[in-house]
Amino acid sequence: MHNVRNVRHGSGRPLVLVPGVGASSDTWRFVLDELTGQREVVALDLPGMGRTPLFKGEVTVARYADALESFLRSEGLDAADLVGSSLGARLVLEMARRGLGRSTVALDPGGFWSPVQKKIFGTSLSASVALVRAVRPALPTMLGNPIGRTLLLAQLSARPWAVPAEFALSELRGLADSPGSSPSIRALAHDPDQTGAPAGTLPGPILMVWGKQDRVTTPSQAGRAAKLFPDARIELFDSCGHFPHWDQPERTARAILAATA
Repeated sequence: MHNVRNVRHGSGRPLVLVPGVGASSDTWRFVLDELTGQREVVALDLPGMGRTPLFKGEVTVARYADALESFLRSEGLDAADLVGSSLGARLVLEMARRGLGRSTVALDPGGFWSPVQKKIFGTSLSASVALVRAVRPALPTMLGNPIGRTLLLAQLSARPWAVPAEFALSELRGLADSPGSSPSIRALAHDPDQTGAPAGTLPGPILMVWGKQDRVTTPSQAGRAAKLFPDARIELFDSCGHFPHWDQPERTARAILAATA
């Protein structure tokens, strides 16, 4: 994972944050202050997202995982605590399965869909990205009022009207403009699902979090994840959609710090 953009804040034992599709390190802004009060936070941009260039050739979930592993090892972070969101959550679970990381927190991970859910995910999220690209010139106006934010963020947030307009604009522009957005969605929709880890094989504790109103990786998938990762602890957050660090930032920050203490 060469030339990966990453930003570091705070001091203490490293805590690596891995974002999801179309998101940059800025997606963590609502939890950053609380996390950096106790830890050195290393927030990165995955290939094709933010300021990290997309790798050449076929885009697969396995290539994302290999790239993340390469970055962690090259930066001496292979024993750091790992936190991921969505695609990033799936990747940090894969790192734990490979024996990397210390404690792991996965926020609404992909990779645990049923076949029908997986098809719906690929179709609906691809359509959402296409819509955002189509209306991109009008995004500042549309997101400038609660009704517009509700329409455009309903798939992602349990309280879309409450998401700050400037942040919503940044996130949706990232989804529209990132060269890795569409290829990573296709990879998630067509690649093999996440492989599990038998009891006693993980390098440290795992916490998986699902928002009860998640419409991207629905909370029904938590049961499937628990069977594949029997050592993991699972929490369901009320009033929360696909991004707990958007909808429940204080609770999310506290959960991350407690799980990686």
